[in-house]
Amino acid sequence: MEGRPADFETIGSRLGFRSDEARADRLRLVWRGARFPAILCLSIAVALLFLSIPILQAIGSRGFGSRVGSLWYFPVMNLILLVIALFLLSLRRTVLLDRTTGKICLSKKNLFRRRDLTLDFAEVASLKLGPDPVYGGFGVAGSTASQSFPAPSLRLVLTNETTVLVDRGGQRRLQGLGRQLAEFLQRPLTQSD
Repeated sequence: MEGRPADFETIGSRLGFRSDEARADRLRLVWRGARFPAILCLSIAVALLFLSIPILQAIGSRGFGSRVGSLWYFPVMNLILLVIALFLLSLRRTVLLDRTTGKICLSKKNLFRRRDLTLDFAEVASLKLGPDPVYGGFGVAGSTASQSFPAPSLRLVLTNETTVLVDRGGQRRLQGLGRQLAEFLQRPLTQSD
């Protein structure tokens, strides 16, 4: 194993992988980020750009001491919104299973970092579909730090009893993904309640 399984644990995100490539010797699943919030942020940033440019021009000609100088924060906030949109568009996770090399490669990347986890097929004992306790906190709206709630998840169970989170989401979708991965890996899929 190369990489850390803990890098692929998520607080509360439900990914929803889509099959990008499915051949007899290779299976590639891709999740391409939170598209709706990214496009929403990008469209708001572009719309507000029409207000930010005149404000910047007025600040440039009149200075920060003028009335328009007090609106300096508006272009800055617009720039922050644009960076958030670019970050959300850059989010991408992939799971690549390759029979020719006998490897499973999990990849997680964004604008600033890339994390990889590489496993051999022999390291995977089974796949487990069942509820996962997701602990609340600042990242999960409406929860307190001591709350936890079950979320359906699909995990790879390794021979050393370590588990690797593949995906969280709806039970029916995870069953289909679990069957597809179990058939490809030729490993059992266990379900727990």
